[in-house]
Amino acid sequence: MNGFTQAISKLKRHGLPTFVMAMAFTIGLGAATASAAKYAGIVIDANTGKTLYESDADSLRYPASLTKMMTLYLVFEALESGRIRLDTKVPISKNAAAEPPSKLGVPAGGSVTVEQGIKALVTRSANDIATALGEFLGGSEARFAQMMTAKARSLGMSRTTYRNAHGLPNTAQMTTARDQARLGIALRQHFPQYYGYFSTRSFQYGKQVIGNHNRLLGAVKGVDGIKTGYTRAAGFNLVTSAQLDGRSVVGVVMGGTSGANRDAQMKKLIAQYLPKASRSGQSLQIARGNTIPPSEEAPTITVDDDDLPVNGPIPVARYEESPVAVAYAAPVVNEAQTALARITAAAPVAEPKQPETAKVPVPAPAPAYMPQQAETLSAPTAARVAAATAPEDVDQTITASTKQDSAPVSGWIVQVGTSPNRDMAMELLRTAQDKGGKVLRSATPFTVAYNKGSEQLYRARFGGFNDQKAAVNACNSLKKKGIGCWAALQ
Repeated sequence: MNGFTQAISKLKRHGLPTFVMAMAFTIGLGAATASAAKYAGIVIDANTGKTLYESDADSLRYPASLTKMMTLYLVFEALESGRIRLDTKVPISKNAAAEPPSKLGVPAGGSVTVEQGIKALVTRSANDIATALGEFLGGSEARFAQMMTAKARSLGMSRTTYRNAHGLPNTAQMTTARDQARLGIALRQHFPQYYGYFSTRSFQYGKQVIGNHNRLLGAVKGVDGIKTGYTRAAGFNLVTSAQLDGRSVVGVVMGGTSGANRDAQMKKLIAQYLPKASRSGQSLQIARGNTIPPSEEAPTITVDDDDLPVNGPIPVARYEESPVAVAYAAPVVNEAQTALARITAAAPVAEPKQPETAKVPVPAPAPAYMPQQAETLSAPTAARVAAATAPEDVDQTITASTKQDSAPVSGWIVQVGTSPNRDMAMELLRTAQDKGGKVLRSATPFTVAYNKGSEQLYRARFGGFNDQKAAVNACNSLKKKGIGCWAALQ
């Protein structure tokens, strides 16, 4: 900065106006900060999982708008499950509309379709739309960030933590080049039906024709995406997928000093390492539901109910097996905390709004939901889990899915989802029964209705388990069949 300060002094001696010098200082400071971002890079052979090149690939870096790759992962997951469609309307809240550029500029109270939202993220990297999608899928952006982090863990991204859906500066939002490469491969592998959106060259919204920030599309043979990113602290980031002649690689460049520098480095890496990639071999398979060590600490995130969307529905929950059962679920004592403890990797529905509980930290990890500890829970732990029963003023009615006049189910239960109406909740139960087979043969399916303001929502649950061990083991068996769930004391 000494040279830059000297330059400012020279400008001052030449009598330039103060605002001109201030502008020069701002531009210079931004360039200096970007230059200070440390470089990290990696190239992985997607056919074998072999690392072909790496430089500080496991050091923590800011993801910037690479964050939107995870936002889109969860959007694609919701599409795949049928919880949302491409033409589903996504409401724009005041919070989303207030995000700084880059943005699509939709006013609060407006909406976009899911497909428009996808294209806005891929091309313009629109921060307002990223926030709107996060609020829509998670109930609030803070809850969505928890879902993003949980999904990162389930994909093996062990050093990645998310705090928002867009990637604007947050010192706690960190990742690594290796984790981003893994995410790039997972997007391609898990959602081939939607991955093509990343190669969108331009997107028309109203009278706007929005070009893609990724300059390598169409310029480098074989490149089919994925995402750019930039903040002053992060520098210029890029994740790139390239497939040619049976070879396939995903490369990551982080901390570039400029867009041109970043692109040039990625071109060099693709040119050097794509020809070295294998045309065969056992394909790297990234599981969707890995577990993480119990020692993994849950991030402390506050939830402000004022961040909820100003209008529009929240999609039906589809729970999946994920490490959130280890890292985020916990014994809790009130419904507001329960709402946070029940976050899963696949968009849970927001729980009832609680008076005067706008800020609630995520609870510590809970042994009660850890499969590997299901048989060794201490009495104190079981007592704490028992305290998690929802208040009577929240669960107002209980409706059996088999007999209308059935008595309320008590004891240990397994919940498989939440829905905005009883018919959809019952459909969740039927689906779980069909897939669960003998695991749920003796269980009693029922729905629990509760009020969220003037709206009534329904939890889909199975009861009739003799004890905690039986409920947890049943839930673990369901997860192996692709049915997400959690166990609790009713």
